[in-house]
Amino acid sequence: MDLKNACQTMNMNNMNNLCIIRLPGVTTLSLLLLTSCAASRRAATGAKSHFASFATNKVHYVTAGRGGHTMVFVHCWAGNLSFWREQVPAFADKARLVLVDLPGHGQSDKPPADYSMEFFADAVLAVMRDAGVNKATLIGHSMGAAVICAAYKKAPEKVAGLVSVDGALRRPQMSPQQAEQFIAPFRTAEYREHTRRFIGTMFPVPGTEALRDQVIAEMLVTPQQVMLGSMEGMFSPGHPDWDVKMAAVPVLVINAKNPMWTADYEAYARALSTRTDYRMMDGVGHWLMLEKPSEFNATLESTLSRFDLIAR
Repeated sequence: MDLKNACQTMNMNNMNNLCIIRLPGVTTLSLLLLTSCAASRRAATGAKSHFASFATNKVHYVTAGRGGHTMVFVHCWAGNLSFWREQVPAFADKARLVLVDLPGHGQSDKPPADYSMEFFADAVLAVMRDAGVNKATLIGHSMGAAVICAAYKKAPEKVAGLVSVDGALRRPQMSPQQAEQFIAPFRTAEYREHTRRFIGTMFPVPGTEALRDQVIAEMLVTPQQVMLGSMEGMFSPGHPDWDVKMAAVPVLVINAKNPMWTADYEAYARALSTRTDYRMMDGVGHWLMLEKPSEFNATLESTLSRFDLIAR
């Protein structure tokens, strides 16, 4: 394995950590080389780790890059900020980047809590205050899209734009029975195996098996209480929806081609704002920003540039 490929397959807990390698046959010398690679990448982007106070807890986040625009990245259900690792070097010279480990995820505290979208949104806003961010474009993947919508509803003056990456801008319509059927497996002792199968279906493209296994391994670090609480926060009828309904800022959508993104949903997304950009990517699954990072980054840059949300 050469150094370039090793760097691409490494698993980083965050942009400031040593690499944690889950590859068979990796020698001590390879580990040292990989650690050096990570350090060089951090130096190139100027990434720094921070902790923001959030009630009695701490929320971990990483900053990188510089510029007059700020981009705040919010990861998916059971994910962590390293899922945006391919975007940092691509955008560090175009904007200030803030990558958030949501409460219960990554290096953030994992308290007993109601892991609702509003709870996560409050944490994102706490990070923005701690980082001195007055206004930012919020970018959310999967569940992260619900979180950024909730943040916009709470503090629209803090948001320059909303970017949904294969995430729903409105809560899916489910009956209480359907919601419970979807959530229930995460209450069981077999929740880890259920998660493996559930996430595995989201990597339909041949050749992404190694990435699939890496993503699943990272997600399974998330405690069961957080997985379950987040699912309840998204789908339980007892929690408020995150539907924005109308936005005074640009709304940008980048989705993988999938039957779930119907013509009705596209019409809904386009009607949210007078400044909407709706894009679809072929040949990717749910983790499009990791599966085809160059194409995704070019698409994201194009949409942001269209609305002057990034340095040209």
